Amino acid sequence: MVLTELLALADDQDRDAFENLSLGYTESYGDPGLREAIAQTYVQVDAADVICFAGAEEALYLAMNVLLGAGDHAVVVTPNYQAAETVPLALCDVTGVALDPDNNWALQLDRIKAAIRPNTRVVSVNFPNNPTGKVISVADFTELARMCDENAIHLFSDEVYRGLERDPIRTLPQAADLSDHALSLNVTSKSLGLPGLRIGWIACRDRALLARLERAKHYTTICNSAPSEVLARIALKAQSVILDRNRALIDANLPVFESFFAEFPDDFEWRAPDGGCVAYPRYLGPGGVEEFCTRLVEEAGVLLLPAGIYRSELTPTPTDRFRIGIGRANPEEGLAAFAHWMREHR
Repeated sequence: MVLTELLALADDQDRDAFENLSLGYTESYGDPGLREAIAQTYVQVDAADVICFAGAEEALYLAMNVLLGAGDHAVVVTPNYQAAETVPLALCDVTGVALDPDNNWALQLDRIKAAIRPNTRVVSVNFPNNPTGKVISVADFTELARMCDENAIHLFSDEVYRGLERDPIRTLPQAADLSDHALSLNVTSKSLGLPGLRIGWIACRDRALLARLERAKHYTTICNSAPSEVLARIALKAQSVILDRNRALIDANLPVFESFFAEFPDDFEWRAPDGGCVAYPRYLGPGGVEEFCTRLVEEAGVLLLPAGIYRSELTPTPTDRFRIGIGRANPEEGLAAFAHWMREHR
């Protein structure tokens, strides 16, 4: 979205707040109006249970540094984006639990349970998953939260793609609604499609933990961008409109991607994601996926993220996959260049 589109969704009070904003420091926990708007997206969470950050990355980095230290242990689900694994690994022992690529990326709860140790402090998950688009069942997610509570473990749940499920019935509850001690991570960047705002947050009903996070934030950003906080508040109040827009974009794009991959059945194994706006197809062609992606970007200007980007030091991860985004407007141009290159090099 561009700024004028977002401001068009604002009520008179928020539009005036943006146009007459004092460009001083803001509150370290985040703008009170923004925290209230965020809390409205949960069931059990109040504004006092929310702390805002400069994007999701700062939130994850500080949360792991507050929750983990030498002598602790964490469990991380793989495959995942880099920081989900490397930040805990820099702090303590970490055990990986892999989604099963041969069973539609299934998560086996008994493997999570087996990985838990007496010193386990965090179980970190990400659904809808990046890069696979996997969404587990509500029953499994609820059981995961219960298991963490039973073992006095903080469930750290990255929910940044929540709201873009292909089937809304499969939308998971948010971890902070399921447990007093779980942390729900979210951001304006993904489902809302507003990464330039750089506003993320953690919702957690453990207010003593939030206070520790707030103190840690004094050593990074101290406070967020005042204009971004007001714009994020506008976006959160208009969340249903923005999510409807973004889901419609993905729904319109999926047949275009289906048609592309149907043309090259010997080269790719395609499956649409359960949720989110990224998919993780398998490359079946010659030369391996790393060489394929390198040649594609160098010779056709089409950028994919090969499996090496999602390699893990914790578990084996597939070496024949690549991530492709399905959430951008007008993907036809990129896919046309992709298809032309494929036809030239089959």
